[in-house]
Amino acid sequence: MQFTLIVCTYMRPQALLKLLQSVRAQTIYPNAILIVDGSTNEVTAQLLKEHSFENLSYYKVSDQDRGLTKQRNYGIERVGLQSEIVCFLDDDTVLETTYFEEILKTYQLYPAALGVGGYINNEVQWQKVTEAYVPNSKEYYYDGWKRSDGSRFVLRKKFGLDSDQAPGFLPEFSHGRSISFLPPSGKIYEVAQLMGGVSSFRVAVFEFQKFSTYFEGYGLYEDADFTLRLSKKGKLYVNTQAQLGHFHDQEGRPNQFYYGKMVIRNGWYVWKVAYPKASIAAVCKWHFISFLLTIVRFTNVLTTSERKSAFTESVGRVVGWLSLFTNSPKIQSE
Repeated sequence: MQFTLIVCTYMRPQALLKLLQSVRAQTIYPNAILIVDGSTNEVTAQLLKEHSFENLSYYKVSDQDRGLTKQRNYGIERVGLQSEIVCFLDDDTVLETTYFEEILKTYQLYPAALGVGGYINNEVQWQKVTEAYVPNSKEYYYDGWKRSDGSRFVLRKKFGLDSDQAPGFLPEFSHGRSISFLPPSGKIYEVAQLMGGVSSFRVAVFEFQKFSTYFEGYGLYEDADFTLRLSKKGKLYVNTQAQLGHFHDQEGRPNQFYYGKMVIRNGWYVWKVAYPKASIAAVCKWHFISFLLTIVRFTNVLTTSERKSAFTESVGRVVGWLSLFTNSPKIQSE
């Protein structure tokens, strides 16, 4: 299967170089690599002149095409006719050598798949346990594996507000468990959403669906919006053997106040796209969980060394939540 890799980047030249070096070491190499650069300087362009990679095309976008979703759509428009699959990777990821091999294998095993996601292997520590294992309140258990649960979910469980869906599926009140709650079992799991920075899709998908331009700039949750819409039209999967590391380069990230606003407003948008007519109970749960998570973030002012960052993001969340009542996001039609 011929496939194209698209990497949308912004002000992360060294991280991008590490990614491309891991692409070079793959057991199956992309037929085309499209680098779509929104940087406001020439450092990335100069770096790619100094380091040659086979099948690579570089595009420097103007202001009108800058931003994650715009850059992704820009890249999609330049995919060659021979490609059957488009892979997207964040510019601060590093691949295990069989990443693309495992992604393509999934499409062969599941011919009806519209999209396949990879698996980040460096963010969570899992432990294999027996199938009869009963987790305590500070643990999460799934498919014979356990991990420590985050403080957010520990608190939600106390209020009976844990997700009632499997990882990768969105409850009616949103605030589900992401695919990071799938264990490193080596299995392939069906899901309803993928993480955009470790995703792939059949080229045919883009004949009827694009990434929403509502998600400007950093584009938080644009991947959830795209894949939740797509899952209504076909199957999506995560292959836990298609592994890579995500190293969260801080370059190119928005300020914490703006990030906090996006957490609330973009989260609300994705929820409304998925459940435009959510029940009153679901609406109440969404707002209550959003309130709880904001409180948890405020407590990080006391519990972490990054106090200013925690406070600024928390204020952004509050402002974002209040704005829903006076200027809620306008849902775009497909």
